[in-house]
Amino acid sequence: MQAKHLLLALALPAAALSAQEAPQSAIPWLSDSITTTDPVRPTETPATAITETEITVMPLGQTRRDAVGLLSPALTGLPADTVAASDPARLIDLLMRQPTDALPAMQTLLLRVLLAELDPPRAATDPDAWFFARIDALLRFGALDQAQAMLERAGATDKRAFRRWFDTSLLTGFDTRACAAMTANPGVAPTLPARIFCLSRSGDWAAAALTLDTGRAIGAISDEEDALLALFLDPEMFEGAPPPVPPRPMTPLAFRLLDGVGETPDTRDLPLAFAVSDLRATIGWKAQIEAAERLTRVQALDPNRLLSLYTERRPAASGGVWDRAAAVQRLDAALLGGNAEAIAQALPEAMARLADSHLLVTLADLYGARVAQANLTDGVRGHALRLGLLSGDYEAIARRALDDGWDVPPDLAFAAAVATGADTLPARFGTLPQAVAEGMTGTPPEALLSLAAEARLGEALLETGLLVADRADSDPRAISEAIAFLRAAGLQDSARRLALQILLL
Repeated sequence: MQAKHLLLALALPAAALSAQEAPQSAIPWLSDSITTTDPVRPTETPATAITETEITVMPLGQTRRDAVGLLSPALTGLPADTVAASDPARLIDLLMRQPTDALPAMQTLLLRVLLAELDPPRAATDPDAWFFARIDALLRFGALDQAQAMLERAGATDKRAFRRWFDTSLLTGFDTRACAAMTANPGVAPTLPARIFCLSRSGDWAAAALTLDTGRAIGAISDEEDALLALFLDPEMFEGAPPPVPPRPMTPLAFRLLDGVGETPDTRDLPLAFAVSDLRATIGWKAQIEAAERLTRVQALDPNRLLSLYTERRPAASGGVWDRAAAVQRLDAALLGGNAEAIAQALPEAMARLADSHLLVTLADLYGARVAQANLTDGVRGHALRLGLLSGDYEAIARRALDDGWDVPPDLAFAAAVATGADTLPARFGTLPQAVAEGMTGTPPEALLSLAAEARLGEALLETGLLVADRADSDPRAISEAIAFLRAAGLQDSARRLALQILLL
């Protein structure tokens, strides 16, 4: 231990950690795998067809990473040539511009594109560019489990893939496995600090300390990294010292080092990817729920995971997250007991609480079908119908309400007609209903249809995501065009869910 202290004394930081800055909007990965680039600027007219194609030569039988996915075409409903004729640079630019607060219908569709097994872009000069763009997008949305699975399926044995896999593993709790892989193949180590961290994880503290000292001496480690690594390797030497200031920008390795010395950073002001670390059982219940809510909003987490956290125990306080948990618990208990009166009392509050936190679609996916089947009175059926129309069972629930003669208010009657795909929609005044009506019955824009016809459907879908990036505040014409194109592309479910969410959220 004395030798260890001596080695670390040589490696003490030359400067304190930097002060905090404004909250981050994008994650700066430890390995710089996501770099700041000057993306292709959007134009007023659609991208033109590719007329010159560079051929990428590969050994026979080798699968390009761009073709790797987790979902087959049968599961996604997307044709194999969804991105085949697109310019990869254009695809990547559109992908980088997708909002993180999209309507759930569009976010779900985007994730299908990101996770799909598709024929790779034929014009790619870099056979991995589209694959890594999809991985980076998954990381931005906090879908770390999906990104990790994609990387492992494609193979993370080179530096570009390993650095992303390593960063993801640090936040998902698989750092021991990642370090074992780095030890087996030292050439893929993304940075010297990562190598030092893994040496310590393997128990070779002396080698870690010597590597730290050498790295500092040759200028390969910043003062900030030096400070965190020295503290992580021997926290006893810093007893009584003020807690370290979390570095900005935060990296997965810095986060893991701080977490290792009991100074886990607050993830609420950090990018979504860091929220995954708050799902660990060792984290407080409130922080777990808040992290699950953030990830569920962007469809990166199964709603049932959030439900299990909401119902884990009795809330110890009131306000905010506690009120949401209590409201869900009351609704859940009422449904389990089959008490219609209790359901009628619990439903409006649960809907109001989760609507305030932009989680009403999540509540609908969890309970919409069950609530619609309850024997409720007319006074509460409007709530039940609204929740049901936001669920995945929207069509069956709408038909039941209409067939059983529910007392449906005009706005919900219009939404129910949309849900059933009625050829004629009831008259409804207002900007949003008119935009939805035009989308459900009108002709989609020729520019998007042309893209889809040219084996560029993925490009067209990304363009569609930008049309409704402002949710219900999007331009009414853009809303109509987005809905109409999804219908024309055979994505009827996405079109109807988008229309219903615009109307009801």
